[in-house]
Amino acid sequence: MLAPVIFFETLILKGLNKKCAIILGMSSKRNSKVKTNNPKTQGKNRKLIVAAVMAVIVIAFVGYVVITHLGPNEQLSSQQNTPSPTPTASTSPTSSSYPFPSVTPLTSPEGEYSASGTKILFLTSKGNIVIQMRDDKPITTANFVKLVNEGYYNNTIFQRVIAGFMIQGGEGKTTVPTIKDEIGNDNVNSNMTIAMANTGQANSASSQFFINVANNNNLYSSFDTSYTVFGQVIYGQNTVMAISQVPVQASAAYNGEVSQPKTNVYLIGAVVMP
Repeated sequence: MLAPVIFFETLILKGLNKKCAIILGMSSKRNSKVKTNNPKTQGKNRKLIVAAVMAVIVIAFVGYVVITHLGPNEQLSSQQNTPSPTPTASTSPTSSSYPFPSVTPLTSPEGEYSASGTKILFLTSKGNIVIQMRDDKPITTANFVKLVNEGYYNNTIFQRVIAGFMIQGGEGKTTVPTIKDEIGNDNVNSNMTIAMANTGQANSASSQFFINVANNNNLYSSFDTSYTVFGQVIYGQNTVMAISQVPVQASAAYNGEVSQPKTNVYLIGAVVMP
């Protein structure tokens, strides 16, 4: 970058020297026409000389600025200032691209879980959660896995949060058909289990779910006969607890119940783990 500036300055200086030579009477042809003792001519010549000197100074300064600020760092600086892409649904994680956490699968109670049981990864704005599905709740599990694979839960929120009780999510933009309850005698809403929410009527569950953050089977006698438990959190229990403790406000959707997070907690994506 320096060589072109020096070359440019040299050409300018040569031109100015020639001009100054003509002005100062160093050209025989000019001398024959100009009287060196003419005050007006001498004043004009001085102004031209001053202008020429100023031009050289300006050129030198510009060259310094160019060398200092437009060197190799120019390209790096422009790259650093480029805004990052905004995440969209298309950037949601997939089973082939996301680094899944290492988890130990549940294998008991026998009949409910197996080492090969389906596991779901939740990526939330508070951290990651892994849920293992129960093998003995095929209708509920199949419905949940289907919605996950369709991306239904991506970019949704936990719309209802009550500390010491549960966190609820899964409210999507479209209506999902209802499924049959799978209650059974071993349906226990213990701490860190996941169950299907419903309208209070039998067989009315569809997409919404909740994760218990207490042994609600001991606190509410109707829980185990009302809500199908279809899995358990096996990783990210601390994330679940963090969500349950976010500040909340009155919720118009739940008749003024103080359960709506003041700041949205996002379920960024849900993925079936390999």
